[in-house]
Amino acid sequence: MFNGADFPDLLVGLDDPDDAAVWRLDAGRALVVTTDFFTPVVDDPYDYGQIAAANSLSDIYAMGGKPFLALNIAAFPPNLSPEILSEIIRGSAEKASEAGVVVAGGHTISDDEPKFGMVVVGFVHPEKKLTKAGLRPGDRLVLTKPIGFGVTTTALKQEKADALDVAEVVAWMKRLNNSAALLASEIGLQAGTDITGYSLLGHGLEMAQASKVRLKFSLQDIPMVSCAQKYAQMWTFPGGASDNRLYYGKHVDFSLNISEQDQMLLFDPQTSGGLLLGVPEKNLSKFLKRAEENNQPVWIIGQALDGEGIEVK
Repeated sequence: MFNGADFPDLLVGLDDPDDAAVWRLDAGRALVVTTDFFTPVVDDPYDYGQIAAANSLSDIYAMGGKPFLALNIAAFPPNLSPEILSEIIRGSAEKASEAGVVVAGGHTISDDEPKFGMVVVGFVHPEKKLTKAGLRPGDRLVLTKPIGFGVTTTALKQEKADALDVAEVVAWMKRLNNSAALLASEIGLQAGTDITGYSLLGHGLEMAQASKVRLKFSLQDIPMVSCAQKYAQMWTFPGGASDNRLYYGKHVDFSLNISEQDQMLLFDPQTSGGLLLGVPEKNLSKFLKRAEENNQPVWIIGQALDGEGIEVK
């Protein structure tokens, strides 16, 4: 059986519900290693490659690290045209290049449904990593991308989505979390995760449980893409939203005036979502000032308190 005590340089691993593994190399450097891949969430293969790369890189940023090396992971149907495969890989390579990451090959297998992603390796200072266990009572909760990606991309799959709505969501999913991670490192933050398949509330609950705190969110302060409410009313939620609600919902207290569709949006799975960061009150003004100077979108959406679970008002 795995015993973390046998590997003292494994700073983050199987014992922790975090976004990547962290292995200490020396007093000033640690490796951050992660992998992620998924089926297409959009129709355009170039956009799919860009989103898949941004999503894979995000786990390094969520640990406060800087990625430098990646390998592609691909599963493609034998009858997939070379042009589509080329566009997926081109999109991924260009996004990796934007992040300053070298793609040094990878591996491909045959499968009935396309799947694409990356193994990514990065560096972080052992004392400056972000973890889900780093929240403290009083920390403000800050989000760096809006939510509503899952309900919109499912509307696309159901041929109900407007092109402008899809373009808005694709732009957010393609956006790297690098500037948010750099900002977190500069301010000396300790708590962070990225919002992906388990939704804002699911990943938030992981932080709450790891940090042994209670999270209080304000619904009106949570940013959503402009079309989120429209598709929520059409109930184009992916199946993962119901799974998230079933699994995490028992730990969430909603105010009576929060509608079912708003609750479901908070359980909506995200692809390549933003970072959820804990910012100590004493650092909040500096954090917001530096975010504005770096054109990094941030929204204050709640606070960590004593207790357990999540409250949404």
